This record gives sequence, C-alpha cells and structure tokens, in this order.
Amino acid sequence: MIVVSDATPLISLMKASLLWLLEPLFQEVLIPEAVYRELTTNHKFQEEASQIINCRFIRVVSVNQGIADDLRNASGLDQGESEAIAYASENNADVLLMDEARGRQAAKALNLYVMGTIGVLLFAHEEGLLTRLDVEQALDCLKKANRHIGDDLINYALSKISK
Repeated sequence: MIVVSDATPLISLMKASLLWLLEPLFQEVLIPEAVYRELTTNHKFQEEASQIINCRFIRVVSVNQGIADDLRNASGLDQGESEAIAYASENNADVLLMDEARGRQAAKALNLYVMGTIGVLLFAHEEGLLTRLDVEQALDCLKKANRHIGDDLINYALSKISK
C-alpha cells in the first residue's frame, strides 16, 4: 500500500500523541521533501520535528518538481501540498493524507483517495486501535490545539462510531 502525507495530518496526530497509529494502519507513510522541511525547519514544530526525524515508518521521497510546480501554479497550493499530491498522483498512491480543503479538492480532481486526520481516527477506531473515548479525547485535544476542526465535523465523526 502506498500512503503519502502532507504535513497537517502528521502535525495533528503528533499534537494528539497519536502519530504511532500510522504504522499499524499503513506500515509506511511517504512524505515529500517539502513536507519534511516544513516539519523539521519550522520553529513552530520543534517538538514534532524530533518525532518525524526519528520515526521509522515515515520515509522521505523525492518528487518530480515539474509536476509539483505545475500543480502549485494552477491551484495556489503550498509547496508541501503540491508535492504530496504530485507524488501521490504520479505513483498511484492508495491514500493521500491531507486536511486542507483546497488540497483535498485538487487531489480529488486527480481521482486520489484522500483521508484527513478525522478519517485516520475513524479508521483506527474501526481497526480496534482506539476506543470511542480515545477518539473523543483526540478530537478534544485537536480542538484545544487550534487544529481548525469545527463542531460539525466533530459531531459527524462521533456519530460514525459506536458507543
């Protein structure tokens, strides 16, 4: 299975101390160089940077810059989003992890299967890795960490899992 990620789902999972979920769910997650740089050089993510650098199931990949640049110019996405979508498209990824609406829209236009942070939490619940309480706590943590998750989305997510 080929799973590619943008920075935001990784940051959100780290904020909720749930980055570990990606290994049992997907075995390996590929991140483009721009996503790696965003996670490891941005001072806002100093705590998260060490987790990414030391993570055995995250692998940094090179991207065809021509494709990524064309996508970025056409859609106004940032470099990490553009590289993640370009790599996922060029390599027929099974899953693209991305939260941003504009990026998700661009990815879906290329017929990519997109899963966001909420989707990862729901998938982990389906697989028996998280209880409903774990998901509730993760969503609460993400909301408190200002991860831009609205109440409607939280209520939707909770309606999808059993009590």
